[in-house]
Amino acid sequence: MTNSGMNMKGKIIFYEDRNFQGRHYECMSDCSDMSSYLSRCHSCRVESGCFMVYDRPNYMGNQYFMRRGEYADYMSMMGMRDSIRSCRMIPMHRGQFRMKIYERENFGGQSYELMDDCDNIMDRYRMNDCQSCHVMDGHWLMYEQPHYRGRMMYMRPGEYRSFRDMGMSGMRWMSMRRITDSCN
Repeated sequence: MTNSGMNMKGKIIFYEDRNFQGRHYECMSDCSDMSSYLSRCHSCRVESGCFMVYDRPNYMGNQYFMRRGEYADYMSMMGMRDSIRSCRMIPMHRGQFRMKIYERENFGGQSYELMDDCDNIMDRYRMNDCQSCHVMDGHWLMYEQPHYRGRMMYMRPGEYRSFRDMGMSGMRWMSMRRITDSCN
């Protein structure tokens, strides 16, 4: 992918306390560990773009998708147990979207190519599980429950041979959604 196909602008401001109070940290790119900037984070404001935030450093732990808007007390709103510890800016992709999902690890079992959102892989493809995928174009969110509910995982272009090896053991991915420029 080239930068001409993506909008690389984004800005998120994290605050130590609820309701945008206390010390704050402005971020316009990825940040693998926010602990040197803030001791905790309980609210944030996304001024532009979309971000994934993580409850552990180095883009680990539970993931949450944040689009433009204000999150005065996102911890209780999203059910987060802990503070945000890292974040990743999601570049906006303007071309086509393509992802191939596989029933088993290492691209085994049934496979299907998606070019649009899928709210339930069981209903659409009669597929019980998705354990690996190959994202060819665009950026996607995968959800553990149908209809884009439950825990989520951000997928950027690349091969993902085993979700278990990525620390997602025991999770089933049942719906997928494209991250489009409508989040701006």
